[in-house]
Amino acid sequence: MLFVEFRFLVFFLIVFGVHWAIPSNTWRKAWLLACSHFFYACFFIGDPWSFYAKVQEHKELPAGWWFPFVLIGSTCMDYAVGLGIADATTNWRRKAWLMTSLAINLGVLVIFKYYNFFVGSASGFLDWFGLHTSDWTLQIFLPYGISFYTFQSMSYSIDVYRRRLEPVRRFLDLAFFISFFPQLVAGPIVRAMTFLPQVYVKRQWADVDVRHCLVLFFIGFVKKACVSEMVAPVVDKYFSSPGSFNLYSSFIGVAFYAVQIYCDFSGYTDMAIGAARLLGYDLTVNFNFPYFSEHITEFWRRWHISLSTWLRDYLYIPLGGNRGSTLFTYRNLMATMVLGGLWHGASWNFVIWGALHGIALVLHREWQRLTQNAALWFKRTMSWLGPFLCFYWVCITWVFFRAQPIFDEKTHALKATGFEVAKTVCRSFVFFTRNGKASFPLHCLYLFIALAVIHWLASRQLFARWWRRIPAWAFAALLGTGTAVALSFVPAKYKAFIYFQF
Repeated sequence: MLFVEFRFLVFFLIVFGVHWAIPSNTWRKAWLLACSHFFYACFFIGDPWSFYAKVQEHKELPAGWWFPFVLIGSTCMDYAVGLGIADATTNWRRKAWLMTSLAINLGVLVIFKYYNFFVGSASGFLDWFGLHTSDWTLQIFLPYGISFYTFQSMSYSIDVYRRRLEPVRRFLDLAFFISFFPQLVAGPIVRAMTFLPQVYVKRQWADVDVRHCLVLFFIGFVKKACVSEMVAPVVDKYFSSPGSFNLYSSFIGVAFYAVQIYCDFSGYTDMAIGAARLLGYDLTVNFNFPYFSEHITEFWRRWHISLSTWLRDYLYIPLGGNRGSTLFTYRNLMATMVLGGLWHGASWNFVIWGALHGIALVLHREWQRLTQNAALWFKRTMSWLGPFLCFYWVCITWVFFRAQPIFDEKTHALKATGFEVAKTVCRSFVFFTRNGKASFPLHCLYLFIALAVIHWLASRQLFARWWRRIPAWAFAALLGTGTAVALSFVPAKYKAFIYFQF
């Protein structure tokens, strides 16, 4: 049930109406908890009525129908861990409870997300030495949102262990925090310290900024349903055969993917935050115009903020952060970014993507050290060039993020691996080599420039306030007109959000 689908609108209107009609805070949370688990289950069982009919008739159920119980099990486990840490009388018992949470949460994540990757990589490594082995892989697929709710659940146990948070005594409160449906499947990663205090206090309709919520949801809808879906065919066409396109088209294909993944993911986040705020709850801001960052360090302060700050607080700092030598700090940076890349997917492409960002962060720190006493004109020049260089580097890393194996549609035989696709793209995008003669029309370039200008104007807060000052009837008419125009651009069938795979 995607945010951009009409059935989600029906679902949300029912949830919204009942939520604000219930006077009790406890029953409101119980209602939202039930709706959240229903929302999540629909990703695996499909149409609830058809699923119920299959159960009644003892027919084969959809694969993964039981995955929602993984979410329930994770919640129950961390609830017990929180109480166990709070009631423990010695430090080693507290640590044992925390290790239990980490082992189970990460163990489940490894089995579903990384088991096949590790087994396949080990088998390939042994084959390289001439030791042929069998691939003991599992026929499983990744439960939606497992990376997101696992990190949320772990943050609760870690913060209770660090005595930054009191343990939750009511199971309903913790279950509601972990499974709240707007952010459940693709974030943002909400921490217990920021969300649980909201759970304890009854939400008031008078505190809801309705206009802001509606505008935020509308912007997210346009990003995903219009912009991301508009450029997706160009991206798919290019990456399905990068060797056939000329130099200009390689830049269009890669740049459009940068647009696609930003609009897809930030669009989901905007809609999630808007929907949550309409229910009275604030979620973490996840994007802040990252493509206008002057350097890679700033980029990671603006891109996927909930993940980058989670990795900083729960991985980078515990590893030692920058509290040691320069070499020690750089080791921690590289380890954090490589593991952050692996978090995105069980593939060497994601490991390379994370490593490239780690290398860029290390080089930027060295650059800052070497140029700290540089002339003012040089610093001003670099501040002007910085966003272009940073965006270009980020696009290079996106090549490895997007590159996937190419299969022949007729024979289903492998035509090119993900590495071969990335190599072909980089040959054009990085080394300016012409691969082929096929070309995208010139209006693709005009579209990219127009999107960049609109995005730049938005970053300057040009569109941030005027809609608050107009009368309510004018706002409603404008929003309705904008929605009608946006709907005329959306495709007949939407693609799933890119970050659903993580």
